[in-house]
This record gives sequence, structure tokens and C-alpha cells, in this order.
Amino acid sequence: MWDERYSEDGFAYGTEPNTFLKESLQRLQDDFLFRDAPPTCLMLAEGEGRNAVYMAQLGFQVTGVDISQVGLDKAQRLAKSRGVKITTVLADLSDYDLGHEQWDIIVGISCHLPPAIREKVLSAIPFALKPNGAVLFETYTPDQLKFKTGGPSEANMMYSAEIFRQAFGNGQLVVERNEESVRDVVEGKYHKGKAAVVQFVGRK
Repeated sequence: MWDERYSEDGFAYGTEPNTFLKESLQRLQDDFLFRDAPPTCLMLAEGEGRNAVYMAQLGFQVTGVDISQVGLDKAQRLAKSRGVKITTVLADLSDYDLGHEQWDIIVGISCHLPPAIREKVLSAIPFALKPNGAVLFETYTPDQLKFKTGGPSEANMMYSAEIFRQAFGNGQLVVERNEESVRDVVEGKYHKGKAAVVQFVGRK
């Protein structure tokens, strides 16, 4: 399905970064960028690379993981057109190893997964973050089904503030934001209009 979508002309979700990611990085980046080595960033279900390229432009050493080689090829072309380098990895998140204390920041924008895989990925994140590392998600909630402006067609693929609370609210991370809201999303032709989202930011 994803290879087919990413084979279409243009970029399915545009080439500009997610608004929540952009706004959050304006607050977070000072913690990461004044270092001797570039901070490391893992992008989950990165697709065509719009957010990975943005992070690379900010100075992060970016690795984008996705199940679609077609999407990752477009991500590399976008990076080249913007004069930055990113690493792309073809992998299924059901068996991808996030590593141990490897990442300064992990980002999941519209990273919708079946419940069992989602639980596995979320449980691995605190261990994969470096000390003081951050994790940032913006995903759809089940309320999105009534708007029909993008996202999965099944509620069990979506997230909620409660899912993040159960995954990270046990002392493994300091929760800085965990909020459900309705906002306008304009990201290419597949995310366009009023949308129900949950936004999460946590720090190790």
C-alpha cells in the first residue's frame, strides 16, 4: 500500500515539516545543538522524508526508518535537493532494534501501528534514548474517524493521551506534553483539514 502511495507524482504529505514538530524543536533544539558532535535523531515511519530533512537542516544526524523503499528513495532525493544528508533504513518496526542510549531525540509523526507493534516500539523508546534525550509524537486519535481528513481507517491503529500515559508515565520519562486536541492539518493531499490529534513530548 505504501509503495503504491509513494509512487504517485509529487509528495503524498508535502515537503514541509509537521507544524508541531517545527514548533517543538524551536524549544528543544538549544539543548541539543550546542555540542561537539551532531545530535542523533531517529525518525519512525518516516515515509518520504519531509520531517527527516527538516531535522537534518537543523544540524541533527538523522536516521529515518520506513517499510517502503519507494518512500525512502524519495526522502533521499528530497535531502539531496535541500543540500543535506540523511540515513535511511528499510525496516519493519515490528522487528527493528531501536538500540540502547543511542538517540538524542526520537520522533514519530503519524507513526500509526497495530497495537502489539506500537506497544513494543513505545516500550523500547526510554532505553533507546540517551540521558536527557527527548521523544516527540503527533498522531491521530480515534476521534479522527469522524473527520475523515487522513490517517488510518481503524481506531485501534490510533493513539490517545492514555496510551502515552501508560507507556511513559511510570517514571521512565518526564512528561512535558500529553494533550489531545482538534487542529487544522495541511500536509499534502492526504492530510488536509480539521483533525483530532494527540501530541506528546517526553524527556529522559
